[in-house]
Formats: sequence, structure tokens, C-alpha cells
Amino acid sequence: MAGRVPEDRVLFRPILMHFAARFGGHTYGAFASDHRVLVDCNLRAMEAFDSDMVGLISDPYRETSAFGAEITFPAEAVPICLAPVVQNLGDVIALKNPDVYNAERTRDRILGAELFQRHLKGEVPVIGWVEGPLAEACDLAGLDNMLMQLMIDPDFCNRLLDKCLATAIDFAVAQISAGCDVIGIGDAICSQIDPTTYETYVRDRHRQLIDHIHSCGGRTKLHICGNISHLLPSIATLGSDIVDLDYQVDLDAALELLGPGVIRCGNLSPMTLEERTAEEVYRAVAALVESEKGRPYILSAGCEVIVTTPPENLIAMREASKFSPKT
Repeated sequence: MAGRVPEDRVLFRPILMHFAARFGGHTYGAFASDHRVLVDCNLRAMEAFDSDMVGLISDPYRETSAFGAEITFPAEAVPICLAPVVQNLGDVIALKNPDVYNAERTRDRILGAELFQRHLKGEVPVIGWVEGPLAEACDLAGLDNMLMQLMIDPDFCNRLLDKCLATAIDFAVAQISAGCDVIGIGDAICSQIDPTTYETYVRDRHRQLIDHIHSCGGRTKLHICGNISHLLPSIATLGSDIVDLDYQVDLDAALELLGPGVIRCGNLSPMTLEERTAEEVYRAVAALVESEKGRPYILSAGCEVIVTTPPENLIAMREASKFSPKT
């Protein structure tokens, strides 16, 4: 991984989207729709909060747009998909995998990776992003419809998930080629399914995606926010370099299940970071960092930093991440 981290602190990488946009003086709509704004806001945040990586995450609908969905960009809210692309099995069969280099929104993220590298010149790791197969299937078919299909129609699910996986692979490879060191895989909906459904439909596709990214020289960061305690035994088999853990997941239990070869990332509650004073945040983070000394760990909130979080709380978070090495 690019860059070096001093030995007196842990890696620090909060997920910044709407917060970064506002901190950089832009709307969320501009951040999500223009890679130049996204890169500028992330670089400003990196300098202000001394974070160790930057990222290209913005919203769930890059690939969905490439598949043909119409996306709108409210100024201060998450982009909106106006209608599902897929309604039935016939739609799935007819669905064409997009060219990620020519589709506007996927191309924009690829251009963002290139722009990051022009600024950072390989000195700071850049995290690209793809939607995981189930998350993308839900984006294309609608959340309620896709969850119902998981229960009643394996053919619909397997065909659609295979197409989502193929595009995730294409998009990941394109971002690695453009300069990304790590690819984040966002599949948050998996926290809402049981282990059997995960193992039936998602686990092997996650493994294929992770293996392909590794074969291209990239590293992986699996992001499933929410409580994934019930999925950790399966996730332990995937070979992901980093696994994000939300505040509902016990870090010690995750270490035992995932093993020392997986870097756990998290798991401060975003609400704690938003609602507490800077002094309270400092104390909470200092205790967390102390407990993680000598273990594979990246400091972050469990999910996206809330837009109204006081900037001084992120500064406190970074300051608390510094420690005296064990002697």
C-alpha cells in the first residue's frame, strides 16, 4: 500500500461523503456528480484531519446509472434513483452489462482516481469503490422486490447477481488501472439477511470479486454496515484485506473470528462522533486505540461520518489515535 505511517499512531480513515462536500464548500449533489469536486473536498479533508487515505465513495448509484437508471442529484441529499431498471426475469435476461469507461457516472469515478494520483503521486493510498453484488441487485430491482426474490426465485437472483458481479469486476479493474490501491466493496444490505441466504447467493460472489481484485494487484475493503456478527464466520473465508465493522459489532469477537490476517476497521458510532463533545470523543477514541495496540486495526467510524458532525470532533479523533508505542 502506498505511503508510510509513523509508528506512534494507528491508521486513520473515516468515511467522508456529505461531510467532505460541506467541509469543502460544495453541495452533496456537486460532490456526487463531479469528480473534480469530490477529489478537491477529499484532499481538503485529508489535510485538515490528517487522514491516512483518501476515497472515491460518493453514493450507491454509479453502476446503477451505467445500467441505464435515471439518477437525480438533490443539492443536500443522497442521489435518487427514479425507478428500478429491473421488474421481472425478462428484464434481467435483457439487461446488458455496461462499458464502465463510457458510461458517464462510472467514467467520472475512474477520472477521479486519475486526478487523485496526479495530486498525490502515489504517496497516499487511494480507495476506489464498487457496489457489492447484492447491493447493486437491490439498486436495480428495488429493495423490497429483490429481498422477496431471494425467497422465491433463485433463477432471477442468480442471473441478476451474476450480471452485478461482472460489472463490479469490470469497474474495480478500471479503478485499479487508474491508480486505486484499495477497492471498497459496499454491500450493506447483507447485514439484513441470514447466514444461509448469504452463503447461498452472496459469499462465493464476494470471494470471486475479492480474488479478482487481488489478481490485479489491488487490496480489498469489505463494507457491510450494521450488525454483521452473524455473517463473520462466512466473511472470514473471503480473504478480504480489510473488513469494516459498525458499532454493533464487538471488535474482540471479530478478531477471533477473522484472524490476525484481516485488518478490522471501525467501529466508533457515527452518532457518538456527531453528538458528543470533542473531549468526550477524545476519551472514547483513546480507549479504543489503547485496546487495539499491536492488533490489525484502522480507526474509523462504523459508517459514514454524519454531515453535521463538528469538525473539531474529527480533530479530536485523530489526536486520540496517537500513542506511545509499547516497549
